[in-house]
Amino acid sequence: MSDNIYTFENEEYKDSYRHTAAHILAQAVKRLFPDVKLAIGPAIADGFYYDFDTPEPFTPDTLEQIEAEMRKIIKEKLALERFELSREKALEFVRKQDEPYKVELINDLPEDSIISFYKQGDFTDMCAGPHVDTTARIKANALKLTSATGAYWRGNADNKMLQRVYGTCFMSKDELEEYLRRIEEAKLRDHRKLGRELDLFGLYDEGPGFPFFFPKGMVIRNKLIEFWRELHTKAGYVEISTPLILSGELWHRSGHWDHYKESMYFTKIDDADFAVKPMNCPGGMLAYKRRMWSYRELPVRMAELGVVHRHELSGTLHGLMRVRFFTQDDAHLYMTPEHVPAEIEAAIDLADKIYKVFGFEYRVELSTRPEDFMGEIETWDMAEKILEDVLIKKEINYKINPGDGAFYGPKIDFHLLDCLGRSWQCATLQLDFQMPERFELEYVGADGEKHRPVMIHRTMLGSLERFIAILTEHYAGAFPSWLAPVQVIVLPITERTHEYAGSVTDKLTNAGFRVESDCRNEKIGFKIREAQMQKIPYMLVLGDKEAESGLVTVRERKEGDIGNMTLDDFINRLTEEIKDRK
Repeated sequence: MSDNIYTFENEEYKDSYRHTAAHILAQAVKRLFPDVKLAIGPAIADGFYYDFDTPEPFTPDTLEQIEAEMRKIIKEKLALERFELSREKALEFVRKQDEPYKVELINDLPEDSIISFYKQGDFTDMCAGPHVDTTARIKANALKLTSATGAYWRGNADNKMLQRVYGTCFMSKDELEEYLRRIEEAKLRDHRKLGRELDLFGLYDEGPGFPFFFPKGMVIRNKLIEFWRELHTKAGYVEISTPLILSGELWHRSGHWDHYKESMYFTKIDDADFAVKPMNCPGGMLAYKRRMWSYRELPVRMAELGVVHRHELSGTLHGLMRVRFFTQDDAHLYMTPEHVPAEIEAAIDLADKIYKVFGFEYRVELSTRPEDFMGEIETWDMAEKILEDVLIKKEINYKINPGDGAFYGPKIDFHLLDCLGRSWQCATLQLDFQMPERFELEYVGADGEKHRPVMIHRTMLGSLERFIAILTEHYAGAFPSWLAPVQVIVLPITERTHEYAGSVTDKLTNAGFRVESDCRNEKIGFKIREAQMQKIPYMLVLGDKEAESGLVTVRERKEGDIGNMTLDDFINRLTEEIKDRK
């Protein structure tokens, strides 16, 4: 086997490398704390973790101790040896090791399972693998344990809370240092921190997972909605609104009750079962079904900014990124089979247009049939091929994501890459032959007969809340002028220029800009620093010279002082910038 496969360009090797690091972590913990019980330890996107049942939480000092022990294990150059046992023998083996979580995992496997283990020196762990051949492959100077946090066993809040230790590792020290630099930058850009500092949004114990938007946050939200409506109107969409609560019968009919009930909120109305909607599509289908459509009227493109509620576990909630209440920029398209490829292409083009405005690059995944799919395999195969053919035709590089489709259809997912190279799944485009059947949707064809339409579910921003969080971190709170809550702040240097500042503020306000003025009795340097901290795009500094000449001194957020100009010239500059959404 040639050495050129031993790089992170080889995804399989990267996963094996980081999976092995997780085993080295577990071995180090068992050496230092023999009574700790092992749970699971996979490789993840940026590193690895391992879950431990330990009497005391791990402290930063403990992590340093464990990390030092991991380096010792790496230097021992231990070979990783795989062996297999029958289910019965495997149970006997892990019971002797006194590892109850491994016992539980084995008990959940079929009776005839053959179970694999990996041994490295004095340590053995049950694992499907794969791993690298020796601990020496892991670079000791490119390894870092990053945090320890609580995690429920198997993600179930009814189970015991374990200690999850996160770490990362790379092929060189330079790569590790670059990653850690990006992590520190990400902390500075954390939308929760910036949301507080910029007074945009907040979350309270009185409503865990239910975000509040404040006036400045509402400006961003409303400007995004305005942008969304403009593009959708041009693309031939009509907007609808559907109820927040609908009958239990509807959710049984759609299949969500069976496939999604753990994430739904329920209530009783007039002694009947109702549910708060976790998705907009069943209501959207009722809106389509209100009348009979002709094939000449198709495709029908119905868009909805629909508020949905999903019961996420408390431990998974994360600012605006993971909430229990959010607004999906949904759309449901109804069409003849002949329309499908062109409508998929148009939706892809719309997503591309939206993301380019914000400067996002993206990657695409095609998610295929899941285990709990609805309908016939032949229909799924056809739907997957249609999506794949469109991606190939448009020369879009994509990755297959096996088994991650919605229960009613395969989908194309867009993963945005922000300025730190992090990936966020946003737009999704789902091709559905199942729901029209379940809801008995119809149109009259050219032959005068009734036919089933094909349906596309799609969202562009994903959810307004999560997209605002992504934008906040992507821009580090320095929103472009068209989105900025305050676009201009007027800064008089002395009280003598307050009157001039008032006239400038009035003219800017009347021109339609979002303007503030800072007439506090503070030094101008202090006012400028405050405006910089609030990340306001433009500052107009007004002293005696400006008041006499009728000019304004303009400071731009990034460039600093860009000189004097007339107020009309500044208004024209900002107007063009906002119009072009630069």
